[in-house]
Amino acid sequence: MTVMEFWGCSFIAFGPPLALFIFTIACDPLRIIISMASAFFWLLALLLSSLLWFAVPPLQDELAFGLVFSVLFQELIRGGFYIVLRKADEGLQKMSQQEGVEGGMTLVNNKHLMAYVSGLGFGLISGAFAMVNVLADSTGPGTIGIHGNSHLFFITSALMTLCMIFLHTFWGIVFFAGLDRKNYGMPAAVILSHLLVSCLTLLNRGNSPVYLASLIPAYVVMLVMAAWSYLIAGGSTENFKAFILNKHRGYNVD
Repeated sequence: MTVMEFWGCSFIAFGPPLALFIFTIACDPLRIIISMASAFFWLLALLLSSLLWFAVPPLQDELAFGLVFSVLFQELIRGGFYIVLRKADEGLQKMSQQEGVEGGMTLVNNKHLMAYVSGLGFGLISGAFAMVNVLADSTGPGTIGIHGNSHLFFITSALMTLCMIFLHTFWGIVFFAGLDRKNYGMPAAVILSHLLVSCLTLLNRGNSPVYLASLIPAYVVMLVMAAWSYLIAGGSTENFKAFILNKHRGYNVD
C-alpha cells in the first residue's frame, strides 16, 4: 500500500510538469541548458536561505521567518537570472554583428519562451526539494493517520507541490515580462502572490491542519497567474475558443 501511495503522489506532483519538460524543453538542447541553469540559480537561493537560518539562531524555531526570507531570496535570484540571460543574449547579438552573421544570433527567438523555460526549471527543482523527503517517508514503515494524524498529508503535499511548480512557471513569465516592459508592478505582484501562497502552507502545521484552506486559494492564484501569463504571451479568448473548437473537431492546432 505504501508503494502505491509513493507512486501515486509522485505522478500527481511531477507527472504534468515532467510531461511539459519532455515535450517542450527536452527537444531543444539550448532550452535544456537554460532550465538547468535556472535550477542552479534556485539552489543559490536555497543556499542564501540556509546561511541566514544558521546566522540567526534565535529565529530558527520560527518557520514563518525562514519562509518569508526564502521567498524573497527566490525572487531576488529570479531577477538575477533574468539579468544573466539578457546579458548573454545581448553578447550573442553583438558578437554576431561583429562577425557579420545575417539575422543575428540569440538564445531564444521568443522571449516569453525563455521565461517559460526558466520558470519551469525553477519550479521543478523547487518541487523536488519540497517533495523528496515526503515521498521517502511515504514508502514506510508505518501509515500516516495513526494517533490522530491526518491521512490526507501525502496527497495534499503532492497537490501543493504540483501547484507550486506551475506557479513558478507562470511567475517566471510574468516576472520577466514586467522587467522587459519596465512595469515593476508585475514583479511586485509575483512577489506578493508568492508570499501569499507560501504563507498559506503554514495552515497545515500542527495537529489540526486545514488543508483545504491552503489548497483552494493556492489553486485560485495559480489559475489567475495562468490566465495572466497566457495573455502576456499573446493569447486571447478568441484564440482559446478556436483551439478548443478545433481540438473538439479533431483538427490539429499549430
